[in-house]
Amino acid sequence: MKSELILASASEIRATLLRNAGLLVSAMPARVDEETVRAALEGEGAAPRDIADALAEAKARKVSAREPGLVLGCDQVLDLDGRLLSKPRSEADALEHLYLLRGKTHRLWSAAVVYDGGEPVWRYVSRADLTMRDASDRYLEDYVARNWESIQHAVGAYKLEEEGVRLFTQIKGDYFTILGLPLLDILSWLTLRGTLPS
Repeated sequence: MKSELILASASEIRATLLRNAGLLVSAMPARVDEETVRAALEGEGAAPRDIADALAEAKARKVSAREPGLVLGCDQVLDLDGRLLSKPRSEADALEHLYLLRGKTHRLWSAAVVYDGGEPVWRYVSRADLTMRDASDRYLEDYVARNWESIQHAVGAYKLEEEGVRLFTQIKGDYFTILGLPLLDILSWLTLRGTLPS
């Protein structure tokens, strides 16, 4: 059976969310140098929202150039008062990120761009604001040691769907946005265009 959507990503959580919603999804990771693109956009003074959108588009465009059908590119950016944090490179890096975030509110921007036949046909950027509790050094050190295998691929060094939820006191925004995929908006658009039954 033909896929209804090609996901231009290796993200297991995004693929799982789409499949759990009943979509036929093929995952085809886009080979995009995200760090270079992000650095160039930051150098130009681009807003975090626009950086997430540009990265999502770059992924969708790259896969759509070689694959027919609907291609979904996604990206998420963590914005702490204008400073962007990436995925941690080491346990020490993860701990440093958590030290920066604790006791403060940061913003997650989750972008989705759909291409069809090499052209953009839909885009959406959603936002969530998360306030992290002022956890002790000891707790954060133990948290990273316990969860490193899982959080090393997560921006901000946490996963809300796992123990990371204990780091927060307040969350404003859509749960799926925090997971890196504005799922409800994607499903609404696919329904409106007739890809999914209404």
